[in-house]
Amino acid sequence: MSKRIALVASHGPEAQAELEALKQRYGSVAPEEADVIVALGGDGFMLRTLHRHLALGKPVYGMKLGTIGFLLNQFHLDNLQERIARAQATVMRPLSMRAHAESGTTVEALAFNEVSLLRQTKQAAHIRVSLNGIVRIEELMCDGVLVATPAGSTAYNLSAHGPILPIGSNMLAMTPISPFRPRRWRGAVLPATTEIKFEVLDPYKRPVSATADSSEVRDVIEVLIRESTEHTMTLLFDPEHNLEERILNEQFTV
Repeated sequence: MSKRIALVASHGPEAQAELEALKQRYGSVAPEEADVIVALGGDGFMLRTLHRHLALGKPVYGMKLGTIGFLLNQFHLDNLQERIARAQATVMRPLSMRAHAESGTTVEALAFNEVSLLRQTKQAAHIRVSLNGIVRIEELMCDGVLVATPAGSTAYNLSAHGPILPIGSNMLAMTPISPFRPRRWRGAVLPATTEIKFEVLDPYKRPVSATADSSEVRDVIEVLIRESTEHTMTLLFDPEHNLEERILNEQFTV
């Protein structure tokens, strides 16, 4: 049985052109009325699609019409209904970030890739790291630190020399960015149930920002991170290009 499709695309000229071609061939309904959302673009647009339509809970099938496309399938105009019918589902559970700012405000945001803390000035950040209420690093001196999901472990986390995590591993990667002290600490792999707290030491002299995917909070003093228990999104992948296989391939790419 054919699925009702909601077609969405990035603003790039190629994505917009193929959007019109797909609409003519398969039609398109509003995301609220669809059985599946088809996203055309790159990984950045896919992340925006996941955030924008999170409340709907509809599966998302992406096709690459952007730069990287790690979270997307290859683009083909033909056989879209057949590809969706045989696609394999990967359930993604985002990170929940609660950031307390120096101004007294509290901001909550979700991240399907990572939550990152970064220094805002030339001064290195000084951050206390606690896991499940226990201080593990009294003072981390660094340019920043991030916590990545398995899906996000091949993005910013990998460029910061963090570990690649298999999908379904129920683990998180905590990776420092240009750490100075402790000298030998290069990060950790944590159970996904871990509650993480970052406290910014000397926030006035050494201000730090926190970012959950693309949602940034400036001048934070404390950031709490945990895996969300309320939200999930389902991504659909062609069997020959499923996300688990892609992450496995990344671990053997030299």
